[in-house]
Amino acid sequence: MSEREKILNRVREALQEKAHQPGAHGESRSEPTVSTPRQWLPKVGISADEQLALFARNSAELKTNFILVNSAEEARQAIVRLRDAEGWQRLAGHSGDFTNAICPPLNLPFLRTDRAYDVNELEKCDAGISECDALIAQTGTVLVTNRSAGGRALSVLPPHHVVLARRDQMIPDLPAAFELLQRKYADNYPSMISFITGPSRTGDIERILVLGAHGPKKLTIICF
Repeated sequence: MSEREKILNRVREALQEKAHQPGAHGESRSEPTVSTPRQWLPKVGISADEQLALFARNSAELKTNFILVNSAEEARQAIVRLRDAEGWQRLAGHSGDFTNAICPPLNLPFLRTDRAYDVNELEKCDAGISECDALIAQTGTVLVTNRSAGGRALSVLPPHHVVLARRDQMIPDLPAAFELLQRKYADNYPSMISFITGPSRTGDIERILVLGAHGPKKLTIICF
């Protein structure tokens, strides 16, 4: 029997065995149990403080800069510190309750992506500041859409993406994220939905982690 025939036989044998239900590990395959995603996804705390703490831990592992403050004014001060530390010269953002309140006092040229703009000018910006739909504690993820985050390009082109979020936008897990999207947008979904988990990264070349390969090299989340 050739090696090719051996491989094909193993494939045929595997296809005869019925796959088990996700989350039913250890159960008899002849009596599969019905499971829900939350049964086999990582556990998340119930309280808001537990979820904030989990999000902070995940952010640290992902190399996301998570800044927890107590007010919009403290959030503005945090952005001012970032501006001064990194020497920002140009910013990009969009109109929103948070961005309108926090960004104007920064005294920098501010390109708005929810209006007509030149994409070449967006690429020249040092940072892009956006709002979001939610923060997901389970994975340290930011949920954005083109409606909540100033279009498709703002969270991708500038080298530093800064997200403004409220504490009450923290949700426990991925199932809750999809429930939120369905509840918020119903039958009128945005054209772009993105789950941002840390700054852009790749390890394709010699398994060496490189940040900023396909998008922002830095991700900062300011939660107030």
